[in-house]
Amino acid sequence: MPETRPSDLPVRVRAAGVNRADILQREGAYAGQHFGESALLGLELAGEVVEVGTAVTDIEIGVRIMAIVGGGAYAEYARVDRAMAVKLPYDVSFLAAAAVMEAFVTAVEAIDHLARLRAGQSVLVHAAAGGLGSACVQVAAALGAKVLATAGATRLTDVRSIGAQHVFDRRTDWEAGVRSATADVGVDAVIDFVGDAYLALNLRSLRPGGTLVQVGLLSGAEQATIPLNLLLHNHLRLQGTVMKSRDLVEKRAMIERFAALILPLLAAGRLRPLIHATFPLEKADDAHRLMEAGGGFGKIVLTVD
Repeated sequence: MPETRPSDLPVRVRAAGVNRADILQREGAYAGQHFGESALLGLELAGEVVEVGTAVTDIEIGVRIMAIVGGGAYAEYARVDRAMAVKLPYDVSFLAAAAVMEAFVTAVEAIDHLARLRAGQSVLVHAAAGGLGSACVQVAAALGAKVLATAGATRLTDVRSIGAQHVFDRRTDWEAGVRSATADVGVDAVIDFVGDAYLALNLRSLRPGGTLVQVGLLSGAEQATIPLNLLLHNHLRLQGTVMKSRDLVEKRAMIERFAALILPLLAAGRLRPLIHATFPLEKADDAHRLMEAGGGFGKIVLTVD
């Protein structure tokens, strides 16, 4: 059992979300850095509070929560910082909740806080069938934005069903599709999880003054060429973000922004967690293989019995 500190909530884990960062950590990409509470894998969970730290006054044993952790969600019990946890809306299951936090916290950060997307503006979301991409599509649509997206050929209809108005096959000339859909103006923002060759295409797809938020590197390439003339001439913004390496103060602020925007929408049924597949915790290796294979729609979740 994890040691309980004053601000902690030890939790009986019922379900845990699988994220690409788990695969990167498993492969050693973080060079032994854990950025948090545990060297175990797992960044998000849903479960029941089994103990309350001495400084916690607003939550009791037995309360159902979902939370972000710095590590350790792949376990029967995990230690959660109170400020990183939110109470579950009454009708949200543990399984659904495990597919919410990492995806929608990141989506709020990228769409609302960094890109500053507002109603009537437009955004291009890449990898829109994945857990993070689909959350970004739903958040942008809920804010009243025009959503353009890319996805695999078999997932175009799925992505339209969650709010995207134009969806392009990622293997085709999606840049031309963006130009056509925006009458050659470009989009106000691009949310990208791919990197590499997408970088120049993304910047060309932005309208003057637009913002590219780089959230991930599914391509695996750490280096890319930036068309600086375009960046300067069109006064574009290039913003990188990742949650795992942020300090606790920043993470707490992200949770607050998520709770203010997403919890009312979730409770009202305007957003829906998307689950592609579930595996018992002891089959986490199979869950990772499925994520590495790609092609799913929504999140992969581990259940803990």
